[in-house]
Amino acid sequence: MNQIDRALKEIRHIVTDIDGTLLNDNGELGIESKKLIRELMNENVVISLATGRLHSATTDLVKELSLNGYVISLDGALIKNCADDKTIFESFLKIGQVKKAISIAENMLINIALCHSSSIYYTEYNSVIPSLLTKYGAFYTKVDSYVDHLSGTLEIVCSSDMKNSIKQMEEKFHFPYSIGCDTSYFRSKKIENIYYLEIRKAGCSKGKALIKLLRHLSIKPMHAAVIGDWYNDITMFQTKAIKVAVANAIPELMNAADIVTTRSNREDGTAEFFEMVLKSKRE
Repeated sequence: MNQIDRALKEIRHIVTDIDGTLLNDNGELGIESKKLIRELMNENVVISLATGRLHSATTDLVKELSLNGYVISLDGALIKNCADDKTIFESFLKIGQVKKAISIAENMLINIALCHSSSIYYTEYNSVIPSLLTKYGAFYTKVDSYVDHLSGTLEIVCSSDMKNSIKQMEEKFHFPYSIGCDTSYFRSKKIENIYYLEIRKAGCSKGKALIKLLRHLSIKPMHAAVIGDWYNDITMFQTKAIKVAVANAIPELMNAADIVTTRSNREDGTAEFFEMVLKSKRE
């Protein structure tokens, strides 16, 4: 038995990204993965999700799979138990930080929305938000003002076709202008010349949430596996968990991975890894 086989045999917890990883490009779950996930749970392996989605946009998938694990949502800002929806960890932005972001966005003509666990709030001025954001399955709520929705904000999302404006706004949430925030800047995968800025409380990432969750469960990182495809999965690949990149993953993940599947998310690539784990546990 080689080193990888021994490591697979010891896996107690698998945490997988959703979009671009577990689901295909049409948002569909592979039949083989669905079957294997159930078999893994029968082998007492905990299956959890880690996603940039809102928590409310994961509930249908959790029910479809009858998951026995947890959901890390909004890239680490919230962790909930699949069984009873109990919150394990949450990280709200301070009201002052939210007010600052709204003020800057309005002055720089940048679209802005406030992400809570159940919905994304936007105003008439930001009415293009639902068509610009890539928060899969999210519920959007139009409000007259953000005033009543400042508290409970897990993430602020800004978007614009003005790259320089987005970058300037990001700088205003870095030291020394701001303390206690982390930012993620990226270009849209689906809409040409649209740029995004996500603002969360400092310390929020999929990787840090994973470590918090494993400590909560008293599971060592080397007894967990993570599966991903995109930039927001990089922090999970910086832990001591077994790292699995699907065939469509960005080069940065492939280079950091212990295992790269031969199949992409369009070919149910996660099933390839699930089968490897099951095989190792049954030998």
